[in-house]
Amino acid sequence: MIRCHLARLMGERKMKIVDVARETGLNRNTVTLLYRETAQRIDLEALEKLCQLFDCEVGELLEYVPENS
Repeated sequence: MIRCHLARLMGERKMKIVDVARETGLNRNTVTLLYRETAQRIDLEALEKLCQLFDCEVGELLEYVPENS
């Protein structure tokens, strides 16, 4: 499973979904899906914009967590 740490990054900076959407130019729905970790896919351009906004690496935004079988 892939975990998205957008909610944590936003919380650390006291940002709202609308703030992230405005500053990155991403659709609010895209940001919401990532925030709630319900997104099924992410565009590389969106990933790049989020990394630029939060001044982070991809690994700080997304994390692979093995599922216990």
